[in-house]
Amino acid sequence: MTVAGHTPEPEKPAAGQHREPAPRPPAGRSTARSVPRSPFTRGARLASLPLGFAGRAALGFGGRLLGRSGDAIADELQRRTSRHLFQVLGELKGGAMKFGQMLSVYEAALPPETIGPYRAALTLLQEAAPALPTHEVHAVLARELGPRWRDRFAAFDDEPAAAASIGQVHRALSQDGRAVAVKIQYPGAGEALTGDYARLSRLIRLFSVVTPGLDVEPMVRELRERVSEELDYRLEAESQQAFADAYRDDPEILVPDVVISSHRVLVTEWLDGTPLSAVVRDGSPAERDHAGIRYARFLFSGPTRAGRLHADPHPGNFRILPDGRLGVIDFGAVKRLPDGFPPALGTLIRLAHEADWKAAQTLLVQEGLITPGAPLDQDALGAFLLPIAAPSAGGTYRFTREWLREDVVRAIDLREGGLLRRLNLPPSYVLVNRVVGAATAVLCQLECEIPFRPEVERWMPGFAAGTSEPGSEPAPG
Repeated sequence: MTVAGHTPEPEKPAAGQHREPAPRPPAGRSTARSVPRSPFTRGARLASLPLGFAGRAALGFGGRLLGRSGDAIADELQRRTSRHLFQVLGELKGGAMKFGQMLSVYEAALPPETIGPYRAALTLLQEAAPALPTHEVHAVLARELGPRWRDRFAAFDDEPAAAASIGQVHRALSQDGRAVAVKIQYPGAGEALTGDYARLSRLIRLFSVVTPGLDVEPMVRELRERVSEELDYRLEAESQQAFADAYRDDPEILVPDVVISSHRVLVTEWLDGTPLSAVVRDGSPAERDHAGIRYARFLFSGPTRAGRLHADPHPGNFRILPDGRLGVIDFGAVKRLPDGFPPALGTLIRLAHEADWKAAQTLLVQEGLITPGAPLDQDALGAFLLPIAAPSAGGTYRFTREWLREDVVRAIDLREGGLLRRLNLPPSYVLVNRVVGAATAVLCQLECEIPFRPEVERWMPGFAAGTSEPGSEPAPG
């Protein structure tokens, strides 16, 4: 959920008065009558995706008959398909948009000649979506906080500051004068989530047009399995407060405190700042490096400091505050890791640095990642692990889109000989693996150069030979 830039503080109304609804939406933001709730309506909108793709493919065939080049037709097909895809995902909100936001993280892995037409659409999904009308916002607040919900606030701005996948944010003042963010879940969000994930599972082929080589099926499956956690803002409040307590007074990272929580309304302290997506788009090299090290440090240190992993690392959930700290929001997707990262992850990276492929294979078998006794080409194992280990090989590392496209795509080679085809991630690894992969993609979007190895040494148990406890040595700033 992203609130871009600095939003003026709402004026406090006179006693007994309240702020009237905004007469029209702010420039550049559209409004929605409501989240489409009908399974038929949502199914029809999602069904329009493959139908539109089929129609565009037919036009492409016609173009070839008229002499257009195959490359030009493929580019046009991908551009039109991607625009249609992200428009539909954004307007439906719910699981459709949440999947689109997850997908947007991986744009850095796409070839530069194909990503251009829809990078703007991907970024839009990270930052905004059409907002709900005021009367529906008030109805949710009354159901969740009581008919006198306005008494909870000194002021409440009916104009939304941000709108995203399953809820939108309004700015308000608490009774003690603090600026707060009021996150309100869309009516029908539960039905939208559960229904969308079932339908998205049937559209896997379409996403290969937009993100060739990316296996999206596990992403959809994981989202579907976490529906109940996403919908209960009380669970999110518990996780956010745990992070806020763990990082209190931290000089580099800030997590806002929770003020009020209910099933479908969450009130937290407000954060002003520059969204990480804006740094990706317009930041200077120094700003990218500054953001990158704090982003990596937060994600890697969370399991040790808070016993939890922030599992939604797309740029819309992070911003650089005016004092330089990294602000973190949206804790709806969190994995509990009370013992920190699984030690096998750090150990595998260390063994890759040591080129000890025999020990790496033994560990993969022990962790249930590959079948015992199956023949394994050590060259294939090295090709899989070395690119993953590359960022921690030296003191600093420069993350680039080119590295992600070339080395990492080579590491996840899906041909018959590729190791990834033989990996079987246990449930305890699936989410951790995705978060690490998505965070790496964001660092490549930033194209930052950061002291990455010290972070891995500090927070990844098993990386430093003979150690298993993270956080024992301070990492340099």
